[in-house]
Amino acid sequence: MYYLFNKSCRDHAQNIFTRWTLTDDDTGIYGLKNSGKWIGMLERLLIFLFIITNHFSAVGLLLTAKSVFRFGDLSKAKNMKLTEYVLIGTLLSFGIAILIGLLFKNYVL
Repeated sequence: MYYLFNKSCRDHAQNIFTRWTLTDDDTGIYGLKNSGKWIGMLERLLIFLFIITNHFSAVGLLLTAKSVFRFGDLSKAKNMKLTEYVLIGTLLSFGIAILIGLLFKNYVL
């Protein structure tokens, strides 16, 4: 079972990462194509799992981790619109995932 789980996870991760190839020129302000979409999906999945398993503090940890990673990018850019855009998107995404997790936990489980 352990082997099957690890192989499955490895294969899925490999499928996802083959969409992006990094070269020596991949430094600077340009991100990976569609990476924001994947990050958002993974964040919402993790939040949903944290909520239905009563690990509410893990949601805060995830939000903190994202804030730490994004703070450097946003402070270097000095772009208030971009900062506000990212903040609104993050809070909206987290809020919806929390709401769906709570609804699922209270009415489905």
